[in-house]
Amino acid sequence: MIYVYVIQSEKNESLYVGMTKEISNRLKEHNAGKSKYTKSYCPWKIVYEEEVPNWELGRKREKYLKSTAGKNWLRKEGIIS
Repeated sequence: MIYVYVIQSEKNESLYVGMTKEISNRLKEHNAGKSKYTKSYCPWKIVYEEEVPNWELGRKREKYLKSTAGKNWLRKEGIIS
């Protein structure tokens, strides 16, 4: 299974959407500063995750969650403010 996830910075509430096979390890990498984009905004917390069966569907879902429509859906569901 593949996880599509949304993490939020505890520093400034910015969001990052990604996908991985091992979500707990990926969060540790983000918080350890191993990702170029996220290292300036540590620490991060997971605010949303979902399982998808393969990388292709994961990529589609990731692109959606990065879009304005996806961000609006996350707000509507109460996941982000």
